[in-house]
Amino acid sequence: MFDIKYTYAVARLRALENHLFSASVLEQLMACQDEESCLSLLQEKGWGDPNEKQDADQMLARETEKIWETIESMHVDMAVFDVLRYPDEYQNLKAAIKEICREGHHPGIYIEGTSLSGEELEKILREKEYYRLPEHMQAAAKEAYEKLLHTQDGQLCDIILDKACLAAIREAGKKSGEKLIENYAEDTVAIANIKIAVRSQKTGKSADFMKRAMAPCKNISVDALAHAASGGFNSICDYLSTVGYGECAERLKESPSAFERWCDDRIIQTIKPQKYEAASVGPLFAYVLARENEIKTVRIILSGKASKLPDEKIRERIREMYV
Repeated sequence: MFDIKYTYAVARLRALENHLFSASVLEQLMACQDEESCLSLLQEKGWGDPNEKQDADQMLARETEKIWETIESMHVDMAVFDVLRYPDEYQNLKAAIKEICREGHHPGIYIEGTSLSGEELEKILREKEYYRLPEHMQAAAKEAYEKLLHTQDGQLCDIILDKACLAAIREAGKKSGEKLIENYAEDTVAIANIKIAVRSQKTGKSADFMKRAMAPCKNISVDALAHAASGGFNSICDYLSTVGYGECAERLKESPSAFERWCDDRIIQTIKPQKYEAASVGPLFAYVLARENEIKTVRIILSGKASKLPDEKIRERIREMYV
């Protein structure tokens, strides 16, 4: 969709894309002897804070902050990025509910940069002022808080909020008016449902449990997937093959890490055409996903180096790059 208001932002973005890591840059990181050497190389490339020495977590957290600083500086409608920001919002809501319902104070549990801080969430929950939350959070927050307070069932609390998050992502995708974002939202929900099915099958959860945890989406039937999972792992893979997720099924059979890599590579393959769009929100959305994928891949390499994994094991987990 051509939109003149994005012309300047996209033009500026093209220059930033030149700094995205290519496969050759990943090879440079792989050639480093250890995590410390990787961090030095990353700092040379402008990662982290140039004024101080940072560990891996600090550096990667700073790079995530830079993504949103860049997008916000372009003065575009940030609502179109809700599908990407909701997971952090709901993660903080989970943390706030559990912080109130358990003894003691637990610092460092909140993700920075969300619309409501952890302290604000705690105040809202303690005072039961659910109306102060975004509308899509209100009912789920009330239900999850009361369930955890009375049952101490942390898993049930997570299920309620995870499902609400998926529903909010899907609705935000529809409201965006952008096919790319809507498709991303639908795929996000579908993949989350697949993960629930696989995990539930391995742990012997019932079909009713799965239906309670899964969120509706366009590509996959919750009822059919839950029924398939009740029939075993191969039944899940057979069902996925009939609804356009055959490659997903193959990667699931290969290994959990192969499946996770497939999930991320699928996103990158979907957004690559945005490199040729001139005036729409698509390239901005794609840039955010590309940077998140880049950070995730660097984290994999750093973690592998720190754990002294063989290079071939690290390479198995490296994601496809946007450039």
